[in-house]
Amino acid sequence: MKAAGAVLWRDAGGDVEVAVVHRQRYDDWSLPKGKLDPGETIPACAVREVEEETGFACVLGRHLRQVSYSVKGASKTVDYYSAQAVSGTFAANDEVDELRWLPVAEASGLLTYEPDREVLAEFDRLPADLLLVLLVRHAKAGKRSEWNGDDDLRPLSDAGWRQATALRSLLPLWSPTRVHTAPRVRCADTVRGVAEDLAVDVVEEHRLSEEGYWPDPDAGLVRLLEVAADEGRAVVSSQGGVIPAVVRTLAEMGGLRLDEFPSKKGSTWVLAFTRPFGTWSTSDSPSRWPTLVSAHYLPTALPRP
Repeated sequence: MKAAGAVLWRDAGGDVEVAVVHRQRYDDWSLPKGKLDPGETIPACAVREVEEETGFACVLGRHLRQVSYSVKGASKTVDYYSAQAVSGTFAANDEVDELRWLPVAEASGLLTYEPDREVLAEFDRLPADLLLVLLVRHAKAGKRSEWNGDDDLRPLSDAGWRQATALRSLLPLWSPTRVHTAPRVRCADTVRGVAEDLAVDVVEEHRLSEEGYWPDPDAGLVRLLEVAADEGRAVVSSQGGVIPAVVRTLAEMGGLRLDEFPSKKGSTWVLAFTRPFGTWSTSDSPSRWPTLVSAHYLPTALPRP
């Protein structure tokens, strides 16, 4: 059984408050969460459950952790995200009869279950408001052996268009504001729908294509950090020959331990960075650059069957 939830937070005059909910059925205090509906992705479930239980629409941030436990002999996993409340009002409902906005320490003391306190501690380990890059590998394209034209122009396959459609629903859960792409038709088409929904242009990034990255990897990394720092939340569509190297290097620079660096077609790395202090430029020491502090891999945007 799979479920998802979030540490829902808001800015209260410069301080962070988080929401804890009382479930009358169990007479407990917990973080908002719930089971996946058929055909739903884990991130979409987290957003839906937060709104159903709390009344607040939210924007996802970094993935916090996955909690596993047994319910009546069956295994259950819950994926938790950081999520900022953006609108809404709480009203008592069938699942939750009370919600409290509290500082993290007070919320931890109120929570009934230790796993919830551990999730909240992970949330509190880093700033709530982080920079975010959704690093997407282009969706499936037609076979190279069956394409006679310029490989830069090789289009998405039918399966690739299905992946692109799924990404069009998934990526907005993090509320990106701009869309960037390596200059390949398959890369651009993978995220074009997201850009159309945002009413923004797709910005080409030569440095983040395979032929643009490898002659000068440092320049490619700096360009990605510029996108993160300048825009706060952005989508970047790139290629399998670039993404694992980028994530690996950024993780090493930030002291973030990752065991694997997968990059399936149509997948997304949710990369979260600390904000640089003051005005930042590439001439600053790397110690002042945005630092990768969280990297979560989503192998597909397609919902569960």
